[in-house]
Amino acid sequence: MTYHAPFLCAVLLLLANCSNPPPEQSAATTHFVELGVEAGLIKSHTGGGPEKGYIVEAKGGGSALVDFDNDGNLDIYWVNGATFADLQTGAGNVLYRNAGDATFTDVTATAGVAGRGWGMGAVSADYDNDGRADLYITCLQDNILYHNNGDGTFDDVSIKAGVTAPNWSAGAAFGDYDHDGDLDLYVAHYVTFDSSEVGPLSAQWKGVDVFSGPLGLVPAADVFYRNNGDATFDDATQATGLTAVAPGYGLGVLFTDFDDDGDADLYVANDSTPNFLFRNNGDGSFDDVALQAGVAFGEMGNAQAGMGVTRGDYDGDGHIDLLVTNFEDDYNTLYRDNGDGTFADVTFAVGLGRSTLAYVGFGTGFFDADNDGDLDLLVANGHVYPQIDAAGSGSTYAQPNFLFENRDSKFTLLLPQQGDSLGTSQVSRGAGIGDFDGDGDLDLFITNLNARPVLLRNEFGNRHNWLNVQLAGTGANRDAIGARIYLFAAGHRQVREVLAGSSFLGSADRRQHFGLGTATQVDSLQVHWPGGQSQTFRNLPINTSIHLVEDHSTWQTVDPRPQQ
Repeated sequence: MTYHAPFLCAVLLLLANCSNPPPEQSAATTHFVELGVEAGLIKSHTGGGPEKGYIVEAKGGGSALVDFDNDGNLDIYWVNGATFADLQTGAGNVLYRNAGDATFTDVTATAGVAGRGWGMGAVSADYDNDGRADLYITCLQDNILYHNNGDGTFDDVSIKAGVTAPNWSAGAAFGDYDHDGDLDLYVAHYVTFDSSEVGPLSAQWKGVDVFSGPLGLVPAADVFYRNNGDATFDDATQATGLTAVAPGYGLGVLFTDFDDDGDADLYVANDSTPNFLFRNNGDGSFDDVALQAGVAFGEMGNAQAGMGVTRGDYDGDGHIDLLVTNFEDDYNTLYRDNGDGTFADVTFAVGLGRSTLAYVGFGTGFFDADNDGDLDLLVANGHVYPQIDAAGSGSTYAQPNFLFENRDSKFTLLLPQQGDSLGTSQVSRGAGIGDFDGDGDLDLFITNLNARPVLLRNEFGNRHNWLNVQLAGTGANRDAIGARIYLFAAGHRQVREVLAGSSFLGSADRRQHFGLGTATQVDSLQVHWPGGQSQTFRNLPINTSIHLVEDHSTWQTVDPRPQQ
């Protein structure tokens, strides 16, 4: 969150005509149906009390989408919070096992992954390259690393691995920055928080009493852990040059190759302070080039309130663009990749500016919602101040989530729409995207503060053709984190990058989904593996999931569906 200068607020609200334009009303179509209770997702989030007297009570609600038991079905690890009365124990995280039909069973107790304390977010990755998905949970105090034993259980190896990171941690991401075949870990820290040192509701926003922060609180420095290859990590923050910047209020993290030089860089969305873009120099060090690259600030040169982050090639030019969600009276910023290591803020030019000004964006993701071959955009909204309902400003605490449809590289606000579950007003935080029911279109898992999460089944995407691709590294890291996939079909090119850590305090499905529209075959698919090796596959099937292994010349079909 950030307190903008009055002039900036006036300009932005003028651009918005002092109101949020209604979404375009299309023909009555059900796009998403909410199945949370029916699917078994019944536990509610606990994040402090209803008044939200302290900043920590407004954060959390992350999740990791992960196939923890390698049965081909997408499971959910959902992170819960706490109250000040149970600060050490917490309300308990949940591991939901997918039966294969998007119904879930709570297996937390058996798996041993209930967590402890006030949880924030989660990221899943195979940090020890044993072929099983592990879990890393960020918390208000003392993060948790759960090692997957392969028998449905996990062990807490946080202290042994050396990744507890005792400060208030938010977003986290895994990536192989030094090409040694194992995954390193970046953890964003938010603020140094002690409820005894700051009073409840000790600030004001739009004339109402609200919690203090982050401005006025001390930002906590982020930490970077280098994987030693023996299931332990060393703190390499200083050795890699990452301490050269003043700390920001870190939230969203992406471990991704921004300048297309083959090395994994780091992007950190900071709340109320300039964002970081740490360029990997290829020699074990990083430099912050966010200002030179054009991604430190918004278009008007102001520090925004970075929350969630996502990457995707929205305009089909082969370069992967960046979107950062922000606070009320500001806009969610779309940075177009110019292809030369720099970015341009094109938010208003592509239609994403006016519609987001009155909202507070958190979780987000580029995805092909209708399988037509281009990337649409999800934004999960929800204010941080319950008191805003009484401020008379026109803003609300509970807010609808947004689906923007990509139409020729411009975005139209498709949802919310009357009768569609995505538009139900909630205080949303995390947003995960994946095919939970195996029908070939992408569903949504959205977490809500002090309420149960929602599972939104996609009802319109599988009218078009599609392909899911899952990668496994051999020389590279087992999860193929950092790999890029280029798909060519019907004269159209698409690109995806495999990431571990994105959205708001979350981790997405590792499988890469491609909508194909009416294309009846995939002409070719190129995989650029971490470390530089490339492979090309031709004449791939459609409407199915395939598994590709580094150095193997053939693919394996996973749960094939009938051709349509």
